[in-house]
Amino acid sequence: MKKEKRARLEGAGWKVGDAADFLDLTKEEAAFVELKVALASSLKKRRRAKRWTQTQLAAAIGSSQPRVVKMEAADASVSVDLLIKALLTIGATRRDLAKAIGASKTRSAP
Repeated sequence: MKKEKRARLEGAGWKVGDAADFLDLTKEEAAFVELKVALASSLKKRRRAKRWTQTQLAAAIGSSQPRVVKMEAADASVSVDLLIKALLTIGATRRDLAKAIGASKTRSAP
């Protein structure tokens, strides 16, 4: 957000923050959410690059297409284990997983 817009909103009495502020997440919780979103984003990107449909990915991991939709959206009901399994199934390496995790906004929680 631009500084001018932020100042204007705060001047009007609005509180400006991010999702972690709104949800009152700890730094650790926010870091976990960022990690999960990074893995989900990587999965969607790799699936598309490989030209797999969500149905094909679902079949490969023994799941359903609606579940893949939730995985790619980083739904709270999806485990990190399942995201990693899907990424490995579609051809990601450990190094690729590390890159995806490293690409998350929150680098580490103090």
